[in-house]
Amino acid sequence: MKLPNYERAVVPQKKITEYLLSLTHRDGSSKAKFFLRFGFSVDAWEVMATALLRHATDHELAKIEESPFGTRYVIEGEMLAPDDRTPFVRSVWFIESGGETPRLVSAYPPD
Repeated sequence: MKLPNYERAVVPQKKITEYLLSLTHRDGSSKAKFFLRFGFSVDAWEVMATALLRHATDHELAKIEESPFGTRYVIEGEMLAPDDRTPFVRSVWFIESGGETPRLVSAYPPD
């Protein structure tokens, strides 16, 4: 099963520039170290957004979790990086209850 409404998925700029690629973010710095190694950069944040959207399009769901606030979707698989390598990445998406648009929550290398 694919991410519902993946064609409408949203990757907010701040999620990338101030979290996933931020070396100074308390929770995001380890993720930034990982993604920066593959050629992703804050200056070209759209490249990472596009890679994450393609990741959601290309792979099946690994996990679905329901909550009173909405549904969390986990996707795992290779993601094409700017340096042409394909690191294995877990991306997490959320659709609010009553909503239809998936929004990126996080992305990181699985344990």
